[in-house]
Order: sequence, then C-alpha cells, then structure tokens
Amino acid sequence: MSKVVLIDYGSGNLRSAEKGLQKAAREVGLADEVVTSSDPDVVAAADRLVLPGVGAFAHCMNLVNAIPGLTEAMTHAAVAKGRPFLGVCVGMQLLATRGLEFGETPGLGWIEGDVRLIRPSDPRLKVPHMGWNELLGINGHALFTGEAQSPHMYFTHSFALDAKNPADVIASFDHGGRHAAAVARGNIAGVQFHPEKSQAAGLMLLANFLEWRP
Repeated sequence: MSKVVLIDYGSGNLRSAEKGLQKAAREVGLADEVVTSSDPDVVAAADRLVLPGVGAFAHCMNLVNAIPGLTEAMTHAAVAKGRPFLGVCVGMQLLATRGLEFGETPGLGWIEGDVRLIRPSDPRLKVPHMGWNELLGINGHALFTGEAQSPHMYFTHSFALDAKNPADVIASFDHGGRHAAAVARGNIAGVQFHPEKSQAAGLMLLANFLEWRP
C-alpha cells in the first residue's frame, strides 16, 4: 500500500485536503493510505507528499523551518529519493527560490523563481485574487490527464510564483496578466489553486497526482 503524507507544519486546510485526497483515491480505486504528519521520519519515508499552505510566505516557511528535521526530511524524500511531491497554494509558493512578501524569505529552491505580489493591469480587478478562474496553456502534463481544455479551479491568493524557467510552468491563469497556476520539474509539482475546493476538476487532478509516475 502506498503512503501519501500530508505535511502538517501548522498551516493549511489540512482536514479538507486530507478528505480530498481520500476521496480521489477511492474514485480511482486506489488503496493509498493518506496520513497527516509533522514527524520527519514519516515524511522521509513517504511514497508521495503533499505540502499545503495558507497565509503569508514568510510565516509558512518559518513554520516549516521551526520543526527540527522537517525540511531535511522533505528534501530527502523529494530530491534524494525522487518521490512525487505536490505543493498546494502557499505550499506551491514555498517551492520557489524566495518569497518577496514582508521582505525577502528564502524558499525551498526546487523551482527557480520569485513569489511576487499580483499587480493586475486592469485596476478594476481586485487583489486578493479570489474565486473561480480558468486554467490556460495546459501543456499536457500528466497531472491534467482527462481534464477539460480550460478547467476552472478555485483560487484565493495575493502572490504568485514568477518562474525563472518558462518550461516549469504547466498551466497559467489570467488576472490582469498571466501568472503560473501550476508548475512542475521532474517529480516536484505545485498548484496555486485549491484542488480540494475545485469540485470534480480538482478531484481529478488529485487522482492524477496519486497515479503520477514521474
């Protein structure tokens, strides 16, 4: 049985994410065990990992770093062992080189780029970017298998990852300018939207992640 670890570092809608992963597993007939844990030993031994996040980049990164051995355990599982890894919302942003919210904070550095404030070209568009928006430019990545050409997902955020390498961006959204909605490099991926709140399209993405063989 494959073990999916939802990383608990004190931020993120863990219960909704856990229920979403469990429902996605049932719908595709997988017997994956979904556990929520902050234990570095559990994280390091995971078959798949999901890093959630809600709030400010600096606060979330500081929470991760405050748990002894957690960053090292995530790095061991995702980088050294190549386990499939999915960051969600701020969890995606933490994959970046640095966040520019309330100063400059180093991220995990797994996807090169900076997390910057969204500045819409249309002053009528509000920040935070909240609600449903369509995905654009989906490039055929396995995480979007079976999705509609431009599925709608649920967003709630003020900052977005500006990836240094355009090839790392596997889907975008428009909010007075194009921004990364999803990124991936090798076995490491992230989505700015909340799949657990995005109904059928979001559950399909989670199911694809559970079946992903990068």
